Amino acid sequence: MNAVRIFNEKEVDELAIIDIDASRNNAEPDYKKIEEIVSEAFMPVGYGGGISSAVQAKRILSIGVEKVILNRSAFRNPALISEIAGQFGSQSVVVSIDYKKNLFGKQSVYLENGRTNTGVNPVDFAIQMEKAGAGEILLNSIERDGTFSGYDLETIHKLAGRINIPTVAVGGASSLSDFKMAVAAGASAVCAGSMFVFQRPHHAVLISYPSQKELEAQVYA
Repeated sequence: MNAVRIFNEKEVDELAIIDIDASRNNAEPDYKKIEEIVSEAFMPVGYGGGISSAVQAKRILSIGVEKVILNRSAFRNPALISEIAGQFGSQSVVVSIDYKKNLFGKQSVYLENGRTNTGVNPVDFAIQMEKAGAGEILLNSIERDGTFSGYDLETIHKLAGRINIPTVAVGGASSLSDFKMAVAAGASAVCAGSMFVFQRPHHAVLISYPSQKELEAQVYA
């Protein structure tokens, strides 16, 4: 909650909350905590973790969440994307795609926090999710996540050129120049975690966020 308050002050555009434990433990979303976060946040909130039915999605959206984010459920049950989009609109459904290279050097979608290789190419999967009704793709490079090595521009470019819904890039951001390059590669928006929380070289925790003036000068220009 303290982090949310700080991000409020920093005028963050959007907040994506992913409950990793809920997905890992096949648990219900923590509706009480989600409601607390939404009540405190001044910006739109997207939530993912433990969502496996349209009933759960409805409850989360009714709390005030703008978008539900699906990962494993989207892969296991693509019809769920269509069901949620049909009830609440495609703009309410985000599919998060975690990907990395397999043992043979080919990119593949992974589930269970990067432990399960589906063997499906992330671009092909994004196309399938758009057809199912997803309104946005959250493209997360597992290999770059937390590395501060920059976004996977090649994959962003490939995917953005094949779908007609927004691609949001995740994984590897270290500076505003990375934001600009990702947008130039085709991303509709960028998302970051470690860059806003862990300050190098010792990874001290210090929440930060660029000012609107900095973003306008270095990213949107």
